[in-house]
Amino acid sequence: MSGHILAIDQGTTSTRAIVFGPDRAVAGTGQQEFPQHYPHPGWVEHDPADLWRTTVETVKAALAAARVEVDEIAAIGITNQRETTLVWDKATGTPVYPAIVWQDRRTAELCDRLKAEGAEPAFSAKTGLLLDPYFSGTKIAWILEHVDGARARAEAGELAFGTVDSWLIWNLTGGRVHATDATNAARTLVYDIRTGDWDDELLKLLGIPRAMLPEVKDCAADFGATDPALFGRPIPIFGVAGDQQAATVGQACFEPGMLKSTYGTGCFAVLNTGDAFVTSNNRLLTTIAYRLDGRTTYALEGSIFVAGAAVQWLRDGLKLIDKADSTGAMAAAADPEQDVYLVPAFTGLGAPWWDPDARAAIFGMTRNTGPNEFARAALEAVCYQTADLVDAMHGDWASGDAGGETILRVDGGMVASDWTMQRLADILDAPVDRPVIRETTALGAAWLAGRQAGLWPDEAGFAASWRRDRRFEPDLGDEARRRKLAGWRDAVARTRVR
Repeated sequence: MSGHILAIDQGTTSTRAIVFGPDRAVAGTGQQEFPQHYPHPGWVEHDPADLWRTTVETVKAALAAARVEVDEIAAIGITNQRETTLVWDKATGTPVYPAIVWQDRRTAELCDRLKAEGAEPAFSAKTGLLLDPYFSGTKIAWILEHVDGARARAEAGELAFGTVDSWLIWNLTGGRVHATDATNAARTLVYDIRTGDWDDELLKLLGIPRAMLPEVKDCAADFGATDPALFGRPIPIFGVAGDQQAATVGQACFEPGMLKSTYGTGCFAVLNTGDAFVTSNNRLLTTIAYRLDGRTTYALEGSIFVAGAAVQWLRDGLKLIDKADSTGAMAAAADPEQDVYLVPAFTGLGAPWWDPDARAAIFGMTRNTGPNEFARAALEAVCYQTADLVDAMHGDWASGDAGGETILRVDGGMVASDWTMQRLADILDAPVDRPVIRETTALGAAWLAGRQAGLWPDEAGFAASWRRDRRFEPDLGDEARRRKLAGWRDAVARTRVR
């Protein structure tokens, strides 16, 4: 057996598998997109079979691309879209309902009712989260309430709940292992991140039987082995983390004060706060960055629901562009005298507003506004939202147990755009570092598995290997920056008016 590690990166719009060689370089990749389903306004679903099928097919494609045999894979690491909720039959493995995606807003009314009953402080104190449809707990409650017979079967111990990692582990192991890791558990709204256990009070508030829940393990741990019938021999699953935590690890943000921001379908900024559970005064989330050897490292997180998804909307919805990677050049060619703002609240607004009822809007259009201005507005929206998150984090971190300057590292598909990264540095008025290896989410999952297998270095050794591709320095005058941010905040305020 060689030191190859297989990372499975199951995302919101596609599944990827990447084989990393003993030198931790990418040896081979497989990727497939899969359909998104929108049965009602604000609802977003996936077919669980698509998540599983694309996982198996991309793993096989990655192995073929890397030209390695299955015997050369030492371990598997899994990273996944978080909060997306699945419930299935423990005996047959058949889902009782489609996967309800993290973007889905159908449980807004339930969240409002729980808030009105005064329940949010209990959830926030234990989970670090807010009562919002984003998280898994209210999605589970919805399935139990709306699927015929689901509640009775759950109470009888016949049904299993899982985030996508649990669903993949269950299928990869042939139904032998029902488990998750601490980072995914931390996003369910029913896991106490201080005690490291499912919380009976929160489960009762949502009407969720404890028997549905998976075992919670460290991020680097033994999650079982794959069924030999899948790939020819059993492969141990040694690492699991939610996608944003995996990116935090892949960016080697192991020290308190280090910050990474990932730009995929959404945008997610995670600030390492060490062993300090920092309570946010700015409606950010307190969450688990990772848990290794039984020790929890906490983080502050800001979640933006729409980042790259706005570019997909330009391409697939409005048909204004042919390729997503053309937006940078279009933005550069946009009329500099037009300030067009897109507030991409297609499924509500995330941090720091947490407004599930807000909807997308465009402001500042003139008769001369065209595709180039739309492209620039979509890219700038990501930068403005990041600025709001960073400002909120600085406010919370300064009042925490420790302080210090943050180090911003970026990753995800959008960071390939030099124009977007330069505009991000301009709007933040801070340097932005782009790494050499941009597949940091998969790299983080691979490091967890490699660490558990004893083949990859510890935190210090891995951090020493991190390399910067380019640093983007701010190059926008203070007056222009203030004007642009003021226009953005006015647009957000108008969007939220009801």
